[in-house]
Amino acid sequence: MNNSPIADGARPAKPELFLTATEQDPRWARVVARDRVADGAFYYSVATTGVYCRPSCASRGANPKNVRFHDTAAACEAAGFRPCKRCKPNLLSQDARNADKIAQVCRLIAKAEEPPTLAEMAKAAGLSRYHFHRVFKAITGVTPKDYAVENRASKVRKELTRSRTVTEAIYDAGFNSNGRFYEKSDELLGMSPTHYRDGGAGAAIRFAVGECSLGSILVARSDKGVCAILIGDDPQALVRDLQDRFPKANLIGADAEFETLVGQVVGFVEAPGIGLNLPLDVRGTAFQQRVWQALREIPAGVTVTYSEIARKIGAPKSTRAVAGACAANALAVAIPCHRVVRNDGALSGYRWGVERKRALLDREARRA
Repeated sequence: MNNSPIADGARPAKPELFLTATEQDPRWARVVARDRVADGAFYYSVATTGVYCRPSCASRGANPKNVRFHDTAAACEAAGFRPCKRCKPNLLSQDARNADKIAQVCRLIAKAEEPPTLAEMAKAAGLSRYHFHRVFKAITGVTPKDYAVENRASKVRKELTRSRTVTEAIYDAGFNSNGRFYEKSDELLGMSPTHYRDGGAGAAIRFAVGECSLGSILVARSDKGVCAILIGDDPQALVRDLQDRFPKANLIGADAEFETLVGQVVGFVEAPGIGLNLPLDVRGTAFQQRVWQALREIPAGVTVTYSEIARKIGAPKSTRAVAGACAANALAVAIPCHRVVRNDGALSGYRWGVERKRALLDREARRA
């Protein structure tokens, strides 16, 4: 019978007194974990083999007694070590090589008159279509198709501001016919090309300002749906914010029918769990749209981190961009960016004030 307090198959932790200098170095833990994030930050050499490696090298683990750390690959070679044939630490990392390939494809998309197909983009990157799609999304945060659409939209917006006519702008942006462009104009611009060219002039946006427990609230609606829910202390500042967002639109003060819609939105802000059964006119880049859709899937009473959202949309390295998309959100509570917190659980900045963010979360937690 085994009376040892140590479970079968388990090893007792080595007392710190007996740890080697290498094992006490925090870099050793990253080598043991084969941490790819550490690649390029440092290198390690193994005296018994005479080679040096990246932290993420998949080779058999080395005895820490034989390991030394170096800041650069050049320092390893100056000490007489040769590069590992498996992880090739003297060359760009796989992540860096992938990033370079994707950058080349992005330049290809920018120069192309017609958006290249997935097969053409993958061939240019020297990758299979499946692998290219996965790598492209991981690095840019959007799919190749979404990136190409946003690139074309950017060209159209640019040409509409400088071309003499809408037709001229359409052809300058790479469309071969008016018909093909007008099929996608709302998707690209959020409004007709003529309205966009005129800064939204003539587009009717109805709005009204009311009051809720969080302060003043402005609700605006276009012909597509609710396009702004703004919260603040000063009603006039909210109206100016709306004017800045739609500088040439025809802003129309609310009538009695619109007041009913405002009441629905206020009721939703007071109790987000009931949902908002109204169409939304969500305008943003392809990446922002992906973030905002992910936010709308967070249940009331639940919080997630910016990095969790980045992973959910398939762009784990885009945490800062996710935070930027949250800050650009103009539909308070309907797109619940207040449910996103920092990795340590602390409340970060909120477009309408951290105290309002805390109040919303506290309210949702109680009701949940």
